[in-house]
Amino acid sequence: MFASGKNMTRLLMYTPHRLGPQGCAKRWTRRAPRSGLLQRGNERVHGRRLGRARTRARERSEVQEVNQGLATTDRTGFEAARAGAAGPPDELVEELAAANARLETAPADEIVGWAVERFRGSLTLAASFQDIVLIDLAVRFDPGIEVVFLDTEAHFPETLAFVEEVRRRYDLNLVVTRPGPDAARWPCGSAQCCEHRKVEPLRAALAGRQAWLTSLKRVDAPTRAAAPIVSWDASFGLAKVNPLATWTDAQVAGYLAERGLPEHPLVARGYLSIGCAPTTRPVAPGEDPRAGRWAGLGKTECGLHT
Repeated sequence: MFASGKNMTRLLMYTPHRLGPQGCAKRWTRRAPRSGLLQRGNERVHGRRLGRARTRARERSEVQEVNQGLATTDRTGFEAARAGAAGPPDELVEELAAANARLETAPADEIVGWAVERFRGSLTLAASFQDIVLIDLAVRFDPGIEVVFLDTEAHFPETLAFVEEVRRRYDLNLVVTRPGPDAARWPCGSAQCCEHRKVEPLRAALAGRQAWLTSLKRVDAPTRAAAPIVSWDASFGLAKVNPLATWTDAQVAGYLAERGLPEHPLVARGYLSIGCAPTTRPVAPGEDPRAGRWAGLGKTECGLHT
């Protein structure tokens, strides 16, 4: 289903307590496309570009030297927070709280830009692909940002086709997770289904990262009404950034229309909150959008945001 392009789609299978070839869980390095300048013999063009590249490299090096102390503190703080139960260092908590207050009224693109710069090289975007607003925003700041899709092995065929459509559109650096063998005992809709098919695979995908981006919105559900813009996610041991937290469904629809972006094909058929096929139904006009999720099961969240 997920073909390869310049950016290869990677499959990530969750294996408890192990990340490695045995569990097909590894991050692959993206290969840059060959320019062909030397082959064409255009040495002058190549020389000019090489000079600009060296200038940019020197500038990046200078910035890295200025921020070396902060970067070291960042790594130490995040590693310490993940390693122990004491939580993140006070200075990191204070930094995230200050960012949350400052960005509460900021536009989504400013929030995404801040996250890409603050957590550069250690930021992952987790996407359900119900809509692609956040992906469209994020790739403007970092075309190679890592995007994670949790394949629960129970998605609608339309969802999987839409993921591939979006992957091709942006040439995404896409990671697709798959549940581990223990998930077989917990089919979709059972008590621990989401834990094995979503929560633990995401935990494996976020291992070693400093922050993740989500499309969570306060209007999605009462359980999300107080969602911050920036916070420490104790469940996964890293920072969590919700650039669309203050958005309404109307704003999402307006952005999709303005940018001419494709919409998940099931939305037109009344599926306003799309999850796994066995536990998702279309909703009636005027009904709460999430009423179609886990209907009759007394469940409102899968565990990723609790």
